Amino acid sequence: MAGRMGILSLGVSFRRAPAELLDRLAFADDDLAKVFGHAADLDGLDEVVVLSTCNRVEVYGTVANYHAGFLALKRLLVETRGIAPEELAEPLYSHWERDAADHLFAVAAGLDSLVLGETQIQAQVREALRRAEHEGGAGPVLAALFHAAAHAGRRVRHETAFGTAPDGYVALAADLASAALDGIGGRSVVVVGAGRMAALAVTYLRDLGAGPITIVNRTPKHARSLAERTGSACADIASLRDEIAAADLIVSATGAAGHVVRRSDVELPREGRPLVVVDLAVPRDVEPSCATVAGVHLIDIVTLRERVEAHTPETAEQIALAHELVAQEVRRWTARRRGDELAPLITALRARGDDVVRAELQRWSSRLVSLSPAEREAVEAVARGVAAKLLHDPIVALKEHGEPGSDRAHARLLAELLGIDLPADP
Repeated sequence: MAGRMGILSLGVSFRRAPAELLDRLAFADDDLAKVFGHAADLDGLDEVVVLSTCNRVEVYGTVANYHAGFLALKRLLVETRGIAPEELAEPLYSHWERDAADHLFAVAAGLDSLVLGETQIQAQVREALRRAEHEGGAGPVLAALFHAAAHAGRRVRHETAFGTAPDGYVALAADLASAALDGIGGRSVVVVGAGRMAALAVTYLRDLGAGPITIVNRTPKHARSLAERTGSACADIASLRDEIAAADLIVSATGAAGHVVRRSDVELPREGRPLVVVDLAVPRDVEPSCATVAGVHLIDIVTLRERVEAHTPETAEQIALAHELVAQEVRRWTARRRGDELAPLITALRARGDDVVRAELQRWSSRLVSLSPAEREAVEAVARGVAAKLLHDPIVALKEHGEPGSDRAHARLLAELLGIDLPADP
């Protein structure tokens, strides 16, 4: 029976891998053409999509079987990223067929993100498919999977209040910083970044009476723009260390791939003045070891997420609703995939039923000759109805008991019992 290629995903994420390994695994745009070319040369792979973000690297493939597919996808990671196989032994995870869909849909919905409910991953899922299609890696099977995952992500975003809006994290961070500094009024602040989170931080800190506030950004034009909108000062990124030395509070919210604020930046003599550092970035802007420097109090996005969820009663309910929406979309995808793969058998079953009806009507044609056209039409309708009802239950059972990409024992047995010839597996 055709359509036996299964879906397998292999990946490494922030949950089990150190940031250093994720950095080495990450695919830059310039790498992807070579990756898809390499995938085409590996035995056991048909379609391939690469999902590479700050916090995960995952490869999805359609494969003839789990074992061969696992080896091929692992080789793709090892050989294109220069990673020793043993480095993947602990953090590498895999998902087969329905589990692969369940995982990808949860990822697209923000349920597997460092910051629960973040929406950037939805665009990254769509872009992963677009690039794979452009490079000739994705075909109809993975395209259907990724489109369905993006749809699941949109449903979660539109039908739930899942995840806290960015201003929820910023407001909590401002409150925690104020408590750590014994009041934030008149405190000197440096905001690193000039995007939405940085702008929210400036707004909240202004409302709490903080100031002066200096905006620092790698792109001076963006820093000046935010400074002008908020009545703040701005400074070049090259002077960040000097700005930190004079500040009471640092808020960092950039999209940088590496650390922006390092331990050496906060180790300057401060004459007993405490320093609060708030890291709102994903991945982290602030080197974690900054928290071990005497007098430095570090607040990061993970801490904020835990505090927000612990003090937001509706969070658990919204997360449960998000999981239910994802489960619904996985069931729909599974039904469509199963229906597509069983289509040849279902078509053959119905054709066999029509053949039997025609043969029996032909055999009894001499006894039906005396019937009026209306009576003959009624007899034929009854015969076709009986055949359809007899086939209905087996067809429904096939759809319910079969598992996409797995051995079709039930389907083959039914075909053999009814004498139906099906195309051989590829």
